[in-house]
Formats: sequence, structure tokens, C-alpha cells
Amino acid sequence: MYRQKYVFLLPGLLVLVAIIIFPLLFTVRVSFSSWDVFNPGLDYIGGRNYARMWADTRYWEALGRLSVLAGATVLIQYVLGFALALLVWGDVRAKRFFRVLFLIPMMTTPVIMSVIWRTIFHESLGPLNGFLRAAGLSAQPWLSDATLAFVSVMIVEIWQWTPFMFLLLLAGLMSLPREPYLAAQIDGAGPVRTFFQVTFPMMAAISVGAILIRLIEASKIMETVYVMTSGGPGTATETSSYYIYIRGLRDFQLGYSASLSLTYLIIMIISLTIIAKVMIRLLVKDRT
Repeated sequence: MYRQKYVFLLPGLLVLVAIIIFPLLFTVRVSFSSWDVFNPGLDYIGGRNYARMWADTRYWEALGRLSVLAGATVLIQYVLGFALALLVWGDVRAKRFFRVLFLIPMMTTPVIMSVIWRTIFHESLGPLNGFLRAAGLSAQPWLSDATLAFVSVMIVEIWQWTPFMFLLLLAGLMSLPREPYLAAQIDGAGPVRTFFQVTFPMMAAISVGAILIRLIEASKIMETVYVMTSGGPGTATETSSYYIYIRGLRDFQLGYSASLSLTYLIIMIISLTIIAKVMIRLLVKDRT
């Protein structure tokens, strides 16, 4: 019986090796090769790709841009998602209607949403500039100005993924015990004091989990940038994922793109681990 349990684990282990471990090891091997459109194959070249990566300012700028984009959008998504969750959790009519309404953006694929928003942001034909003109304001170059294009991508990400944060936080609110609220009511605590002294502390662990999940997903932003701006104007909205795509699947520099991917993976693992520990120390342990 002791040995038979490993037989039942074998199928899952084989699937894990097939879909995770083998591609990862193969990517490591490719990163040490000169595989490109002119030299297909796994010719070993040592650490040349990594040396090239350290001098590639465009890659590091894209990584910094991604950090700002992911951090800002997730923070705004958390605030808006928490506000919507509190609204639906409270004594509001048509709760079920609002729950479904808030989830609609998340139900649509990112590519379709990006196409719709690209039409909305169109400088001459888009309805957004049409509303601005009707209000007596000047039209804005939403996708051709560097700053506005970056903001436009943020708007789309916030609009589409705030419902995900709303769903997680609403589930957490619905699982909270009622006794602390009864005690706060007896003590005469108002809504603001109750939120900061009762609701938010009890939601700390759930908040950390929700933020980390969204940070992991936000660090892989690709479809929105690809459809809306293609990284432009210039490289104003180019993220790490999109730059790796350019090097790997557009320029067919597979060896170099593999080194970029591995470095990006290591940086994300280290960064998210540090963020998780800091958030747990600040929000969870201090509340227990």
C-alpha cells in the first residue's frame, strides 16, 4: 500500500513535467543558444544573450513601464472593487442586478474589449472625442500622445479587471462574522470608524490575496497593448511581455527572447515574493 500511492501520483507528475518543467528547461537551453532567423538550432554561445540583455535599455525601460502600469492599475482596481463590494454588500436594492452588471467587463475577452476601446479612443471617429466636441472641448489624441496612450491602456485595464477584484472582495465581505459589527454598533461607532476598525482589519488577509493575484496577472499585460497601441507611440506603452513578443515572434530572435523571458520570470518571482511578505507583515500580522 505504501508504494501504490506513488502510482496514483504518477499521472499528475507526468502532466506537470510535460506542461511546466520540460518547457522551462528547454527555454533555459534556448537562452544559451544563437537561435534566430539566420541560425536556427541550439548552437551554444554561453552567456552572450544575457550580456546583451544587460545593455538593452529598451528592455529595462519596458520593465519599469510595466511596474508602473501594474502597480497603479491594481491599486485603483482594489479601491474601486472594495467600494463596489461595500455598496452591493450593504442594504441596496437590486443587489443581484448590480452583481451581474459589475461582472460584465470581466466576462468579455481582453482582445474584444481592446478593439472596442480602441474605437472609443479613435481621434476622429471615436465617441469619446465626439462627446468632448459636443461639450465645447477640444478632441484629445488618446492613442497618439505618449502620456494619453499610457493612460488609455490603464483605463482599459482598470475597467476590465475591477470586477475581478470586486468579486473576490465581495466574497470576503459575505464571509465576515456579524458579532464584531454588533459590538461596534453598541459602542456607537459610525460607518467610517466601523470600516477602519472592523471591516478593513478582518479583510486584510483577503485583500493581500486579491492584490497578489491581480499583480501576477497584471505583470503579463499583453493583449491590451498589442491591440490598442502596439507599444506606441514609439515605445510609450511597450511592456516587457510585448517587447519579448517582438524579439521572439516578430524578429525571430528565439535565443535572445528566451533569455529575456527567464530574466523577466526571475524578477517577477522575487518582486512578488517581497511584496507578499511586506503586505502580510503590514496588513495581516499587525491585525492579529
